[in-house]
Amino acid sequence: MSESSSVAYRPLIPAEPVVDARGVPYSRDYDDVYHPADGAWAQAGYVFLQGNGLPDRWRGRAAFTVCETGFGLGLNFLALWRAWRDDPARPARLHMVSFEAHPLRPDDLADMLRRYAGTGAAADLARQLLAQWPPLLPGVHRLEFENGALTLTLGFGDAAAMVPALEFVADAFFLDGFAPARNPGMWTTDLMRALASHAAAGATAATWCSAGAVRRGLLEAGFAVRKRPGFAGKTHMTVAVHPGACAQAAPPPSHVAIVGAGIAGTALAHALGLRGIPVTVFDARAASVHQGHLAAALTPLVARDDNARARLSRAGSLRASARWSSLPPEARPWQCGTLQLSRDAGRAADAASVLEALAFPGSWVRGVDAAQAAELAGLPLSRGGLYFAAGMLVRPPALIQGLMAAAGAAFVPATVRRLDHRTGTWRLYDDAGKEVGQAPHVVLANAGGARDILAASDLLQPLPLVARMHTLAGEVTLLPRAGLHGGPRCIVGGEGYLLPAVDGWCVAGSTYVHGASESQVTAAGQETNLAKAAGLLARGGMDAYRGSAGSLPGWAGWRAVLPGRLPAIGPVPHAPGLHLATGYASRGLSWAALAGDIIAAELCGEPAVLESGLAAAIAPGRGVRGGAGG
Repeated sequence: MSESSSVAYRPLIPAEPVVDARGVPYSRDYDDVYHPADGAWAQAGYVFLQGNGLPDRWRGRAAFTVCETGFGLGLNFLALWRAWRDDPARPARLHMVSFEAHPLRPDDLADMLRRYAGTGAAADLARQLLAQWPPLLPGVHRLEFENGALTLTLGFGDAAAMVPALEFVADAFFLDGFAPARNPGMWTTDLMRALASHAAAGATAATWCSAGAVRRGLLEAGFAVRKRPGFAGKTHMTVAVHPGACAQAAPPPSHVAIVGAGIAGTALAHALGLRGIPVTVFDARAASVHQGHLAAALTPLVARDDNARARLSRAGSLRASARWSSLPPEARPWQCGTLQLSRDAGRAADAASVLEALAFPGSWVRGVDAAQAAELAGLPLSRGGLYFAAGMLVRPPALIQGLMAAAGAAFVPATVRRLDHRTGTWRLYDDAGKEVGQAPHVVLANAGGARDILAASDLLQPLPLVARMHTLAGEVTLLPRAGLHGGPRCIVGGEGYLLPAVDGWCVAGSTYVHGASESQVTAAGQETNLAKAAGLLARGGMDAYRGSAGSLPGWAGWRAVLPGRLPAIGPVPHAPGLHLATGYASRGLSWAALAGDIIAAELCGEPAVLESGLAAAIAPGRGVRGGAGG
């Protein structure tokens, strides 16, 4: 799969809800109400919970998944959450997957929930939902509540496109949406078939709608359909049962071994540890290779066609913010914002047209001129560009330590050189051929070393893209903040970058060295980084460092790069139980939290956190005839 999306980009159009004369929330776009005048809570209880046999059907289950076709105001989700919370026999984990083509803006959702979520416990749940409500960006958003026991996977986009694009297995369906006469796309037979393809054995469905065309669509999708008395004056509603199209997920793994204790490996350990999965991390050094790497930037991308790289960087940025915001203060990313400066006036005009086409919220990304950019940065800059409010500064050593501690992972100080798979167990061997560990599941998250382990284990040949992975050396330079008037207030990027001060130093970067035999700090590299920083600032902004190349502190490391510069994340098709998380290139921070949840969700049988097309674009086996993404 190429980076370009095969489907033309469609901007997300937010809902514009109003309240009608009866006090009922109403959509002028669809000329229909969000819920009946008799109340959303009563409808949720009668139609969607009782219609699906809940809470009885989830009792005795380890996990239960509900799919909803229209999130709307979120009241069905809140009713489900409340019922789960109130049930002492509830499943340990509850997942809801919900699709919404026109999500509400945060302020509108807050207003609606104040009106309709009630008081007491329900109002508290509503406040928790609002606190995590994502920016209105197309794609998949994962929200987690109750310490991860309850997940909400939101697909922002048209259900007809989103339902087939996401992997999940549903035990129950809430078929909700505006009336078929107002919004026929939510009730088509094709959509019913797409939903049925996600049905677990005995999956139920319920809807307030009793239209004959809807019942026929469910029948054609394989559901056994019947009527029952309707709600709020309706004669009938519809309930249905499906024999099943998906196998139940395997139980979560008993143990996972992760090779690599850098950002990729510890982010994986963190994601698995949050799910209660025992993890062992293998690396030669307890001290990370990032020691001395004072600070780094985590910034999303935009592209006119919203290609795979842009969508993945956006998803990765959102996951990092959600996943890492609860770490201790020293490990937590600092959301300081990023200015991505345009190279010239022509590029600035093009960036403005890109933003217009994407129609992303201005609170997430907006165009700024040179004066506005300088105001944001607190320093005179050479030009304007794009401002990403979500840009984050990360301190890699503290982040790695924080992730490892939060994961509760065991650590084995060993260099893994080879794997062997026997009797359902992977065995890990060091330089001397000594077995250093065993696990039913292994993740190689050790950058370029993953390719070497695969080669030594006779597993590389079916992965031609991974076989072509190469490493690039690079370095960053530390600048005393005094010479930059305290340093920028936000990340400043363009041809290179300059970061806000940490412990009195601003980081400037970075170099890309092909064919290097070692990665080290050099005078030539510092000269390059100083020149890049000078190009970002107004004339004279780097005068304080004239002649300093070779005398400044810095840090040097390696990047593992795959053709196309997308990572390899996911299962190795010909080696059951083996996963890769490598090839992060220059965007290790962008991919790390996302990769952790991609792999952890797959191992634990959860709804996917990424659309199938994007998962295929980063699959280790992509490009192979008959393989993922091929």
